[in-house]
Amino acid sequence: MEWGNTLIDDHVLSLTGVERPRVCFLPTASGDADHYVVRFYRAFSSSVCEPSHISLFRRETGVGDPRAHLLSQDVIYVGGGSLVSLMGTWQAHGIDEALYDAWQAGVLLCGGSAGSLCWFDEVLSGFHEGPQRRLRGLGFLPYSNAVHYNEEPGRRTAFLDAIADGMPAGYGVGDGAALHFVGTELAEVVSSRPVSQARFACLEAGGGVAEEDLMVRYLGEPVPLPLAA
Repeated sequence: MEWGNTLIDDHVLSLTGVERPRVCFLPTASGDADHYVVRFYRAFSSSVCEPSHISLFRRETGVGDPRAHLLSQDVIYVGGGSLVSLMGTWQAHGIDEALYDAWQAGVLLCGGSAGSLCWFDEVLSGFHEGPQRRLRGLGFLPYSNAVHYNEEPGRRTAFLDAIADGMPAGYGVGDGAALHFVGTELAEVVSSRPVSQARFACLEAGGGVAEEDLMVRYLGEPVPLPLAA
């Protein structure tokens, strides 16, 4: 749901192989912010899919049975915000277990920022002011993850320090880039911007941290190279 850029949203829908996929939005990390829900419905209009959302901070969830609804979807899209709030709320409502069952059933799970971090074993979060925090995610993907990797000051350094301190090997992802996993294996990295970066970092035998640039496939038209002078 990048403003003015639908490349990743379109890519997500194409991965379902369904003409009008059912897409459910979970805005939990933002406290079910109205503006975020509106933005979702603008991006995923009823002309291209069957959009819905589940609210956990309102009296009405928006659906009759959240678990049954999640299991009936083609895509579950998790919004950004506070990972701490998201994890605690999901566990209280049993959404974490429903998401695992949906994943096992073949539902495509995705999201940005906290909606990306939540799928991993351990992550680095900088949502609140202060130092970066190591947090536990759902653990579907047995790696670590850090988002806004190049854009937020100190994020990369904190991620590498955390891996040196025992956090699992994992992925540092810049804005505009998206990791595409099939099961627990990374299939490819795609991006909505001509220049986006993603890296894999792991602990070396000698105790240092190795960082590897990953190949990123831009989803738009190729950008022409400037002519040599």
